Amino acid sequence: MLVLKWFMLCALFGGIAYLGRNMSNQYQTRVNNLKEMRGSLNMLQTKIKYTYMPLPDIFEEIASSCSLAVANIFNKAREKMQRVTAGQAWEEAVEEAKNTGFQQEDNNTIKALGKLLGKTDAEGQISEIELVQVFLETQIQKAEEECQKNQKLYKTLGVVGGLGMVILLA
Repeated sequence: MLVLKWFMLCALFGGIAYLGRNMSNQYQTRVNNLKEMRGSLNMLQTKIKYTYMPLPDIFEEIASSCSLAVANIFNKAREKMQRVTAGQAWEEAVEEAKNTGFQQEDNNTIKALGKLLGKTDAEGQISEIELVQVFLETQIQKAEEECQKNQKLYKTLGVVGGLGMVILLA
Protein backbone atom coordinates (compact mmCIF):
# COMPACT_ATOMS: atom_id res chain seq x y z
CA MET A 1 0.00 0.00 0.00
CA LEU A 2 2.86 2.35 0.83
CA VAL A 3 4.48 1.65 -2.55
CA LEU A 4 1.25 2.55 -4.33
CA LYS A 5 1.02 5.81 -2.36
CA TRP A 6 4.59 6.81 -3.31
CA PHE A 7 4.00 5.81 -6.90
CA MET A 8 0.91 8.04 -7.06
CA LEU A 9 2.80 10.93 -5.44
CA CYS A 10 5.63 10.59 -7.95
CA ALA A 11 3.11 10.49 -10.80
CA LEU A 12 1.41 13.61 -9.42
CA PHE A 13 4.74 15.42 -9.15
CA GLY A 14 5.71 14.39 -12.68
CA GLY A 15 2.34 15.46 -14.07
CA ILE A 16 2.44 18.91 -12.50
CA ALA A 17 6.08 19.42 -13.49
CA TYR A 18 5.21 18.35 -17.04
CA LEU A 19 2.31 20.82 -17.09
CA GLY A 20 4.65 23.66 -16.09
CA ARG A 21 7.18 22.64 -18.73
CA ASN A 22 4.45 22.40 -21.36
CA MET A 23 3.20 25.90 -20.54
CA SER A 24 6.75 27.25 -20.73
CA ASN A 25 7.27 25.66 -24.15
CA GLN A 26 4.33 27.61 -25.56
CA TYR A 27 6.39 30.78 -25.34
CA GLN A 28 9.24 29.23 -27.33
CA THR A 29 6.78 27.87 -29.89
CA ARG A 30 5.43 31.36 -30.47
CA VAL A 31 8.93 32.79 -31.00
CA ASN A 32 9.91 29.98 -33.38
CA ASN A 33 6.72 30.25 -35.44
CA LEU A 34 6.97 34.04 -35.70
CA LYS A 35 10.53 33.67 -37.00
CA GLU A 36 9.38 30.97 -39.40
CA MET A 37 6.61 33.24 -40.65
CA ARG A 38 9.11 36.06 -41.16
CA GLY A 39 11.29 33.74 -43.24
CA SER A 40 8.30 32.50 -45.21
CA LEU A 41 7.23 36.06 -45.99
CA ASN A 42 10.76 36.76 -47.18
CA MET A 43 10.45 33.78 -49.54
CA LEU A 44 7.04 35.06 -50.68
CA GLN A 45 8.52 38.47 -51.38
CA THR A 46 11.35 36.97 -53.42
CA LYS A 47 9.05 34.69 -55.41
CA ILE A 48 6.66 37.53 -56.24
CA LYS A 49 9.52 39.79 -57.24
CA TYR A 50 11.50 37.40 -59.43
CA THR A 51 9.36 34.47 -60.57
CA TYR A 52 5.94 35.95 -61.36
CA MET A 53 4.38 32.62 -60.42
CA PRO A 54 0.69 32.53 -59.45
CA LEU A 55 0.09 32.91 -55.70
CA PRO A 56 -1.29 29.38 -55.18
CA ASP A 57 1.88 27.90 -56.67
CA ILE A 58 4.06 30.16 -54.55
CA PHE A 59 2.12 29.21 -51.42
CA GLU A 60 2.54 25.52 -52.23
CA GLU A 61 6.32 25.91 -52.55
CA ILE A 62 6.58 27.88 -49.34
CA ALA A 63 4.45 25.35 -47.45
CA SER A 64 6.74 22.54 -48.52
CA SER A 65 9.76 24.26 -47.02
CA CYS A 66 8.58 25.44 -43.61
CA SER A 67 7.38 24.02 -40.29
CA LEU A 68 3.99 22.36 -39.99
CA ALA A 69 2.19 25.20 -38.16
CA VAL A 70 3.23 27.85 -40.69
CA ALA A 71 2.83 25.46 -43.62
CA ASN A 72 -0.80 24.93 -42.61
CA ILE A 73 -1.48 28.64 -43.06
CA PHE A 74 -0.06 28.65 -46.58
CA ASN A 75 -1.79 25.38 -47.52
CA LYS A 76 -5.18 26.57 -46.25
CA ALA A 77 -4.81 29.88 -48.04
CA ARG A 78 -3.91 28.07 -51.27
CA GLU A 79 -6.98 25.84 -50.96
CA LYS A 80 -9.30 28.74 -50.17
CA MET A 81 -8.07 30.75 -53.17
CA GLN A 82 -10.09 28.44 -55.40
CA ARG A 83 -13.33 30.02 -54.14
CA VAL A 84 -12.45 33.42 -52.63
CA THR A 85 -9.98 36.20 -53.31
CA ALA A 86 -6.34 35.85 -52.23
CA GLY A 87 -6.74 38.43 -49.47
CA GLN A 88 -9.82 36.76 -48.00
CA ALA A 89 -8.18 33.34 -48.27
CA TRP A 90 -5.09 34.59 -46.43
CA GLU A 91 -7.09 36.20 -43.62
CA GLU A 92 -9.28 33.13 -43.15
CA ALA A 93 -6.27 30.81 -43.16
CA VAL A 94 -4.48 32.86 -40.50
CA GLU A 95 -7.63 33.00 -38.37
CA GLU A 96 -8.15 29.22 -38.60
CA ALA A 97 -4.51 28.32 -37.92
CA LYS A 98 -4.00 26.04 -34.93
CA ASN A 99 -0.93 25.22 -32.83
CA THR A 100 0.97 28.32 -33.88
CA GLY A 101 1.17 29.86 -30.44
CA PHE A 102 0.30 33.20 -32.03
CA GLN A 103 -1.54 35.73 -29.93
CA GLN A 104 -4.34 37.86 -31.37
CA GLU A 105 -1.92 40.73 -31.94
CA ASP A 106 0.33 38.40 -33.97
CA ASN A 107 -2.62 37.18 -36.01
CA ASN A 108 -3.71 40.76 -36.73
CA THR A 109 -0.22 41.65 -37.93
CA ILE A 110 -0.03 38.62 -40.21
CA LYS A 111 -3.60 39.08 -41.48
CA ALA A 112 -2.73 42.65 -42.52
CA LEU A 113 -0.90 41.14 -45.49
CA GLY A 114 -4.26 40.08 -46.92
CA LYS A 115 -5.32 43.68 -47.56
CA LEU A 116 -3.26 44.00 -50.74
CA LEU A 117 -2.44 40.36 -51.50
CA GLY A 118 -3.49 39.64 -55.06
CA LYS A 119 -5.14 43.07 -55.46
CA THR A 120 -2.21 45.20 -56.57
CA ASP A 121 0.80 44.84 -58.79
CA ALA A 122 3.95 43.02 -57.67
CA GLU A 123 5.55 46.17 -56.23
CA GLY A 124 2.48 46.94 -54.11
CA GLN A 125 2.44 43.42 -52.73
CA ILE A 126 6.18 43.50 -52.02
CA SER A 127 5.87 46.77 -50.12
CA GLU A 128 3.01 45.31 -48.05
CA ILE A 129 5.10 42.23 -47.27
CA GLU A 130 7.98 44.46 -46.17
CA LEU A 131 5.63 46.41 -43.91
CA VAL A 132 4.31 43.21 -42.32
CA GLN A 133 7.89 42.00 -41.82
CA VAL A 134 8.72 45.19 -39.91
CA PHE A 135 5.71 44.63 -37.65
CA LEU A 136 6.70 40.98 -37.24
CA GLU A 137 10.15 42.06 -36.04
CA THR A 138 8.47 44.01 -33.24
CA GLN A 139 6.29 41.01 -32.40
CA ILE A 140 9.34 38.72 -32.36
CA GLN A 141 11.16 41.03 -29.95
CA LYS A 142 8.13 41.14 -27.64
CA ALA A 143 7.75 37.36 -27.83
CA GLU A 144 11.43 36.79 -27.02
CA GLU A 145 11.18 39.09 -23.99
CA GLU A 146 8.07 37.24 -22.77
CA CYS A 147 9.77 33.93 -23.41
CA GLN A 148 12.84 34.83 -21.35
CA LYS A 149 10.69 36.19 -18.56
CA ASN A 150 8.01 33.52 -18.38
CA GLN A 151 9.64 30.30 -19.58
CA LYS A 152 11.77 29.86 -16.48
CA LEU A 153 8.88 30.96 -14.28
CA TYR A 154 6.51 28.26 -15.52
CA LYS A 155 9.14 25.54 -15.32
CA THR A 156 9.92 26.50 -11.74
CA LEU A 157 6.24 26.79 -10.84
CA GLY A 158 5.63 23.31 -12.21
CA VAL A 159 8.39 21.78 -10.09
CA VAL A 160 7.54 23.78 -6.96
CA GLY A 161 3.81 23.15 -7.39
CA GLY A 162 4.44 19.43 -7.81
CA LEU A 163 6.64 19.32 -4.73
CA GLY A 164 4.05 21.29 -2.78
CA MET A 165 1.32 18.82 -3.69
CA VAL A 166 3.51 15.88 -2.76
CA ILE A 167 4.34 17.43 0.61
CA LEU A 168 0.67 18.21 1.29
CA LEU A 169 -0.48 14.72 0.40
CA ALA A 170 2.41 12.76 1.93
